[in-house]
Order: sequence, then C-alpha cells, then structure tokens
Amino acid sequence: MHKQYPVNRVHVTQSSEHTKALGPGGTPSTVPGYIRVKCLGLFALRNPYEPAPIPEGMQCKRGYLCSGALPLRPHPRPETRGIAPHRQVTQRADQDMFIALSEAIEDFGRKGGDHLTVGTSCFEKHGTGLFSTAPSKKTCRGEICHVHSSDGSLHLTLHPLDAREVLESGWGERHPISRGGIFERFVPKGFTMVYAPQNDSEVAVVLEIVKAATWIIR
Repeated sequence: MHKQYPVNRVHVTQSSEHTKALGPGGTPSTVPGYIRVKCLGLFALRNPYEPAPIPEGMQCKRGYLCSGALPLRPHPRPETRGIAPHRQVTQRADQDMFIALSEAIEDFGRKGGDHLTVGTSCFEKHGTGLFSTAPSKKTCRGEICHVHSSDGSLHLTLHPLDAREVLESGWGERHPISRGGIFERFVPKGFTMVYAPQNDSEVAVVLEIVKAATWIIR
C-alpha cells in the first residue's frame, strides 16, 4: 500500500493579481478571463489527491505503469494554486532543472519518429508541448503534455490506473476541474499535474509518467 502524504490545502480562489503571479497560462489575463476562472472554481475538486473512480470496464485492465512501478516521491506534496493557470508555488524547479526536463521530453519526442512531434502547447497557447501525430482522441490537437516554465511542473492526461499510481506515489495531483462530462470542454477527465522534479533522478521518473501519457493517446 502506498504511503499517504500530508494533504496541503490547494488554493483555487485568488485575486487577479495572484493569478498573474502564477505565470502565463491558457486563460487571458483579462477581467473576463478572471471571471471565467472564478466561476470554474465553484466546481473545483474538493480533494485533488484522491484518484478518480476506475470505470467498471477498466477495473480488470492495466495501464502503462504497473502497480508500485513508481518510487515514492521523497518530498511532501508542494502547495499548488489556481485553475488556469494551475501551478506549484513551493518546490519549484530551478532554471537548470527546467531545462533538463524540457530537453529530456524534446529528446523523447525526437526519438518517437513519425509518431511524436514537439510544438507550442495547445492548452497553454505558449511554451513547449509534446504531441501525438495520430492520436486516438484528438483533444487539443493530440497534445500529450506541456511543461510550465514558471515552476517546472507538467500537465498531461493519464489512463485512470496510471493516474492512481501517480497520485498514490506522491508525484502529482488531479487538475481541479478534471471531473469529466461538461468540464471536458476545458480539460480531459484524466488531466493530471506532475510535480516539478528536484534532481536528475526525478527527471527520469517524470519522463516515465510522460511515456504513460504517450501510451494512452496513441
């Protein structure tokens, strides 16, 4: 059984100044954009560390990551804030670590041949994103993941069983509005934040999670 980490409060209500302080995101830094985020905050998950229920048809299947495949993350969970943008405010990656992670993902994309490509994130409208050229579900042009330059965290979409492995190992949390249904017009149901790596060995773990996100979309 996975170790359960202390639950830090996730802040989803904030002023427009606090929203801007999180760095650029997919929502414009305008009054309408701020109102939109405030409205979405009314529907935010109460506990983003709790895995989503596994659909009945998937309960006997496997994800990309085997149970126990990820080591326990050796840090308490960072504090996170916001919805769009949704960012870490503690345990941020420094510039060198952000570059190392970005280069690792870009290298993985190049080695994917014709199946993968690197471009500007569709969700964020800026920054680097990894894409599938033939996605099984064309959500945001087949985007697999994107890295946030402001904190070094990532967003990606995972199989429910892989999302559970990531959450229970302490490597990430669900996006506040990854509820599915009508909210899929904003983010996919399995949309997950993966915390910023703090060293090279953690970059390798995060890359394994990116591979899991690649597996489900192809």
